[in-house]
Amino acid sequence: MIRVVIIGDGYTAADLVRILSLHEKVRITAVTSVENVGAKLSELYPSLTGLVDITLQETDLDQLKTRADAAFLALPHGLSVPIVAELVESGIKCVDLGADFRLKDVEVYKKHYQLEHGRPDLLREAVYGLPEIYRQEVKTARIVANPGCYPTGAILGLAPLLRTGLISSKGIIVDSKSGVTGAGRGLSRNTHFCEVNEGFKAYGVGNHRHAPEIEQELSAAAGEKISITFTPHLVPMSRGILTTAYAEMKPGVRPDEIRGALEESYGSERFVKVLPAGTYPQTRWVYGSNYVHIGVFVNPDDGRVIVITAIDNLTKGASGQAVQNFNLLFGLDEAEALKAPAIYP
Repeated sequence: MIRVVIIGDGYTAADLVRILSLHEKVRITAVTSVENVGAKLSELYPSLTGLVDITLQETDLDQLKTRADAAFLALPHGLSVPIVAELVESGIKCVDLGADFRLKDVEVYKKHYQLEHGRPDLLREAVYGLPEIYRQEVKTARIVANPGCYPTGAILGLAPLLRTGLISSKGIIVDSKSGVTGAGRGLSRNTHFCEVNEGFKAYGVGNHRHAPEIEQELSAAAGEKISITFTPHLVPMSRGILTTAYAEMKPGVRPDEIRGALEESYGSERFVKVLPAGTYPQTRWVYGSNYVHIGVFVNPDDGRVIVITAIDNLTKGASGQAVQNFNLLFGLDEAEALKAPAIYP
């Protein structure tokens, strides 16, 4: 059995426990907390009652290092760097669900997170954990930077089209709508029921921290610097992200080549499904699952390309993808513990 510790006790940590409780090769040896030390995890998340009745403990790294082969870090930005640095030096593989190892440029990280990165050397070493693009690199990594939820949907929808040179790198618009769990479990006036119910709003307009992450990976796919317009929105639902991306076909490209590039990229992928022509994804179709649904429309008259993706923000957008990366790190079936379809209706 592979011994696993989870550092953090928020929504993504709970979803990790939900998924890993079904993993035949994993034993969860510790879940850590700051505010809930001494409580049982099932007291915080009654849905886990009888599955993982583990008692939450402090993050004592000396103790954790004796109990772990791998660590999942489900922490706010800025907290993972010193922990990861100490754990990897002890031979423990780390999957960081936070933002500390996603951006390769320390200056971009500093600009968007208002922090100096404490270990630029580890930042350069970390592998961006989008398995459909970096599968081979993940397999040999010590540190996996689990992608953000918005970037997962946007990158998977657009990267194949940029990599094949079918769409222009200019004027790309990414419009995303997320459920409220994307804000985490911490108390905030902006996510209280009365503040979000029966409402719909944009936020982080022009400066959301996931924009440079999306640009970084789309630039890598295109082989040139990509700048996008990204606007996230908050929808009064618990979980899910629907992303609609707009781009322009390059001159001479046929509409069928757009769908062909997506189908060729993802035809053999377990978790990414390109939907039939005329069918566009809904978040409920991937609810609670590690699947990505992609729909595409191409206007032959003006060359406008519309790519729509749906993911569950807590699963493929966070914890499910983290387990997918974990499976790759340890040479396991990539889909272990992730095979369940979405909950529907």
